[in-house]
Amino acid sequence: MAPDRVLLVNPNRMQPPVAPLAVDYLASALADAGFEADILDLCFSGDAAADIESYFTRNDVAAVALTMRNTDDACFGTRGFFIPEFRGVIDILRLHTAAPVVPGGSGFSIMPEAVLDFCGLDTGIWGEGERALPLLAKRIAAGDDYRDVPGLVYRADGGFVRNPPEYIELERGPAPRRHFVDNRRYFAEGAMGNMETKRGCARRCIYCADPLGKGARVRCRSPRSVADEVGTLLDEGVDCLHLCDSEFNLPPDHAAAVCAEIVDRGLGSKVKWYTYCSPAPFTADLAAVFKKAGCAGINFGVDSADDGMLAALGRDYTSSDIERTAEACRRHGMVTMFDLLLGAPGETRGSLRRTVEAMKRISPSRIGVSLGVRVYPGTRLADIVRKQGPVEANPGIHGDRDGSFFAPSFYLEPALGEDVENYLTDLIGGDERFFFMAAAEADRNYNYNDNTVLVDAIKQGHRGAFWDILRVLSEGSAP
Repeated sequence: MAPDRVLLVNPNRMQPPVAPLAVDYLASALADAGFEADILDLCFSGDAAADIESYFTRNDVAAVALTMRNTDDACFGTRGFFIPEFRGVIDILRLHTAAPVVPGGSGFSIMPEAVLDFCGLDTGIWGEGERALPLLAKRIAAGDDYRDVPGLVYRADGGFVRNPPEYIELERGPAPRRHFVDNRRYFAEGAMGNMETKRGCARRCIYCADPLGKGARVRCRSPRSVADEVGTLLDEGVDCLHLCDSEFNLPPDHAAAVCAEIVDRGLGSKVKWYTYCSPAPFTADLAAVFKKAGCAGINFGVDSADDGMLAALGRDYTSSDIERTAEACRRHGMVTMFDLLLGAPGETRGSLRRTVEAMKRISPSRIGVSLGVRVYPGTRLADIVRKQGPVEANPGIHGDRDGSFFAPSFYLEPALGEDVENYLTDLIGGDERFFFMAAAEADRNYNYNDNTVLVDAIKQGHRGAFWDILRVLSEGSAP
């Protein structure tokens, strides 16, 4: 065993590829702690088993850390489940090394015990890994007890123990170095680089699992470190980015300060970036600041435009807020995507109609339509569904029905009727601004997993958020 070496494995093979941001950040943290961090990125592997075998014929490690960014594609129509594929990678790793295999990542953190049990593993890290993984690796290398490591989930007495995480105060930290992952290749084949400006979300949307792994308190990085990271990626030739915050404009003062720092460094004219935002609070002044700092488009997770459903979903804004935000963005020429999440408990055909009619009137650049809501364990939606009675007998549950919500399980309000997809299609009426996940047309495919239309467009030179590339394609524009 090499006590100073840790292998980071990315098993995510979705196409177009998305750079494993966690791996880049973790490699930087491991290096700072005195470890040699190797990366085995299986995203571009033609033969994962051969690449794993080849690595271990040449190297020994103290530990193997495996990132699980997503457990599934969160798409009602396809219900793609990634954990079995990850287990296959884990099985191959265990054939070639006796070192502990330690999963982590945002997907793992939603249901760590279930993933460990399914994959036959004993330890994992939920939440952030920048402190926990180097500490765990040091304990393993020294042969010391590691059961008190923050964020550790471990098997004990026939069950699992989950230690509380220790969240990083991001404001005081330096920018990650960002040279461990091949960001230039991901940019060439995936159309964007990525980074974070903060972590955590204090909102209480009934379906969202983000607070489970990232914390329910927003922790912001300093604008200086954010701009430093933008500059580092630009030096690598990556000039189109996605800011991966749950919602970049929360709090709005921090978002404005980040933009001001980017402008002051002269980076706003060199980089274009996309991000997720909440529809409120959002103002025309904030849109102007975003635009000046290089923002090329915003994805607003509006969910609905019916006030009753917004309240039922745990949202703290109204349809009037959504309309004001759309106007603020339009005033500054900002390209926007409004994402809808339809079919949650309490949805009616009337609320569907009001939402679609409002979207047509408000007229964002594009509207994403997801029908059916993924139920994740630990969310308020899971509690709501369980209170409705036995999950296996619930007519609103589609997909896995064992009540664990481990494999893809979706809720679709049964009162909408069996022909709700046709009803929604009729409401949309062929309006090309709508991307409907259930649509059969390949060029309207709103599921980004193995999307050949996007892969081909990126090969032709298109860059940007996937939804914006689809928008440009639909308008017949060149890269």
